Amino acid sequence: MQKHSVIFKIQQWMCVGCLCLSPMAVSAKTIMVLGDSISAAYGMNPEQGWVSLLQKRLNQQYPKQHKVVNASVSGETTSGALARLPKLLTTYRPDVVVIELGGNDGLRGQPPQMIAKNLGQLIQHSQKTRAKVVLLGMKIPPNYGSAYSQAFEKNYRVVSQQYKIPLLPFFLQRIAGNAQLMQQDQIHPNVKAQPILLANAYPYIKGAL
Repeated sequence: MQKHSVIFKIQQWMCVGCLCLSPMAVSAKTIMVLGDSISAAYGMNPEQGWVSLLQKRLNQQYPKQHKVVNASVSGETTSGALARLPKLLTTYRPDVVVIELGGNDGLRGQPPQMIAKNLGQLIQHSQKTRAKVVLLGMKIPPNYGSAYSQAFEKNYRVVSQQYKIPLLPFFLQRIAGNAQLMQQDQIHPNVKAQPILLANAYPYIKGAL
């Protein structure tokens, strides 16, 4: 009887293990993109934007494993996102938070120290929920002065090092300055630029998964 009891317990353990490994027991990882007009698909249909393209690529490579939430708002600043973030984290409980912010702060001439502080708080709040954070860096046009432009760009490096998170130095690399990839306002990337934005960000996002 004792031998049969041991065998029964082993069978029970194996069944529990099977349940743990069952695909039904694994929920999809949620990736939340917290950005401004560049990620909100300004000037085009939402499905044309790089965030929607991200979901499509994940669906192809990892079917039903990842869900992308676009929490981006055109005109968003680091302060505005900071006010919205607690509710977003509670609502979506993201596993990965992609922060694409700071451009509007820079265009408004906000102090670099304030931008860095806000970025740091966005990262801290996200990390407290055990979410991994990816930071997409930006640059400001040179007409704002070299001192301000350098301080603005340095923010991203300092913050990413402080909180030990991956940083894409310049989200608009291979796009900025190319009129064929920009909308008429020469500020926002057009539809043709969206796959490039995805190509720039994807290695960093994939690494966080």
